[in-house]
Amino acid sequence: MFILESPLKVKNLTLKNRLIFPPMGTGMANADGKVNEKLIRYYDDRARDGYLSLIIVEHSFVSQQGKASEYQLSAADDSTIDGLRKIAETIQKNGVKAVLQLNHAGVAASKSITGCETVSASALASRDGRENSHPLSKSEIKNIISDFADAAERAQKAGFDGVEIHSAHSYLLNQFYSPYFNHRRDDYGGDLLGRIKIHLEIVKAVRDKVGTEYPLFLRLGACDYEAGGTTIKDSMIAAQEFEKAGIDVLDVSGGLYGFNLPGHTTEEGWFADVTTELKRHISIPVILTGGIRTLDKAEAFLTDGATDLIGVGRPIFKDPMWAKKALEQFTERSKRT
Repeated sequence: MFILESPLKVKNLTLKNRLIFPPMGTGMANADGKVNEKLIRYYDDRARDGYLSLIIVEHSFVSQQGKASEYQLSAADDSTIDGLRKIAETIQKNGVKAVLQLNHAGVAASKSITGCETVSASALASRDGRENSHPLSKSEIKNIISDFADAAERAQKAGFDGVEIHSAHSYLLNQFYSPYFNHRRDDYGGDLLGRIKIHLEIVKAVRDKVGTEYPLFLRLGACDYEAGGTTIKDSMIAAQEFEKAGIDVLDVSGGLYGFNLPGHTTEEGWFADVTTELKRHISIPVILTGGIRTLDKAEAFLTDGATDLIGVGRPIFKDPMWAKKALEQFTERSKRT
């Protein structure tokens, strides 16, 4: 058996193979963030026949203040639970596990969408340059920590197999993590341990709500690839702290430049150098994403010890039958070797 076809157990969660669909925003929710039939069909199409082991459902805002864009999925109040349950059940009925990603956009939000003041770790200009963020006070940080914990509890009540905390792609937690964004002088800034203090407090708050056995993922924008930003050394230390705090799976992606790697070519697995290094320092499973489009290359990453799970995003986003076709071809070749 190839590694790609082998199961992986994370606490009470057993993944039947190593191929997952990572979180990708669809913009298909209702204007208020509620689930609709279009979104359910989208996930049903990608889970169909159970070729994937896991779908991490797109980033869902934990509060109105943290909403990143129009038609983004919501986990911000109890009225979302029934709709979220429909997504979880739709994925699971196909034999695929479902994890919900939770997010706060920080300065990547806009008052024109949220109706709220834009906030971040520090006073920062928004992406369009038209707004400046309000630096969060400690009491406001505590509220956001509670928002993440409450949203995680909703996901658990909705039947999801786990949750993922989003700290990548220049969203709020990534803004705290990166010295490129975080210029605070209190204990939520400064050195790396200060910059991940909010992450560690969120992990604890979530654990207090969902218990110790509920699978908890964290997506880390590991490196900024820019002077003054995060480095692989930062990520190595942060990953160790996240494991100690109770994170079960580390999902590696980009920071300042989002899910892209500056200057990347047609090579697959853009963040493989990062995941390879992180796996030397942590024992929890790691997810590798970034331009992976062939299962032969995915198997090579697994064999070389670069990762434990393979996230294929754009091919499955574009073609819901991609996993079926790719795995059937891969399995047929494996029988002949």
